[in-house]
Amino acid sequence: MRNLRILITTALMIALSSLGVSAASAADRVATNCTSASGTQTSATRAVAAPVTVWLAGDSTMANPSSGRCPVGWGSQFDALFNSDVTVKNQAVGGRSIQTWLYEGNVSSTKGSDGECRLTSTTYSSRWQAMLNSTTGMKAGDYLFIQFGINDSSSTCPRHVGPARYQQLMTMMAQAALARGAHPVLLTPVAAITCSGSTATKNRGFVGETFAAGTATRAPVIDLQALSVSLYNSLRFCPNNGDYGGSGPLGTFFCNDHTHFDTYGAQRIAGLVAGDVRRQNLPLAAYLR
Repeated sequence: MRNLRILITTALMIALSSLGVSAASAADRVATNCTSASGTQTSATRAVAAPVTVWLAGDSTMANPSSGRCPVGWGSQFDALFNSDVTVKNQAVGGRSIQTWLYEGNVSSTKGSDGECRLTSTTYSSRWQAMLNSTTGMKAGDYLFIQFGINDSSSTCPRHVGPARYQQLMTMMAQAALARGAHPVLLTPVAAITCSGSTATKNRGFVGETFAAGTATRAPVIDLQALSVSLYNSLRFCPNNGDYGGSGPLGTFFCNDHTHFDTYGAQRIAGLVAGDVRRQNLPLAAYLR
């Protein structure tokens, strides 16, 4: 009898042990399959990128070309640097300061007591209204690149904008983008080519105001003035004979006014902007080719 009990107990232990191993093996297989499925799902999610619109607001150094060879704004060459998930909407317009771009037709030719050009109406331009439109304008995940500061340095109205007013308007534009879930990116004005001996030099204002607006809104700032001057020096544009409209290095890069760009120059400046997007590790960099 005692031996019979031992035999029965041993048989039960073997059976239970066998079941335990099988259950554990099954559990391991399920866990492995779940992990594999989860990884596949994560990869699929990463592969599907949400479409992004990049909005551009600026002057002629950013604007699409209107006709002929010159000028070509760098914004017209920006789209080619991204994959098909990005659409660039270039709303830059030649000859505009930040204020005349925002209040087209409503900036007078006279200054007020504060030294700023008077507004005859606070109605926004149609281009800014379109970008603010809740249905067709900036949406969550979009980007707004803002670059002015060239025409703004004019001493006369309607283009004149003082430093404090410039910072105020750039901050307002960045805040409007943020309110819609979009990402503002602020740029200092791209440099013209001026030389001091064999060195290209900076020649734009509103740099401190651009960085201050970036600090106020926590928006990234691309110092395009510094980047462009560095590029000019790397290309050895100084000294030069002033042949901006010819076929040499300067003529290939600039129009004959040493400020605006030919197609090649616009492409190089667009590359600088894209490069800094990548350097600062902005989420938009994931869409660059």
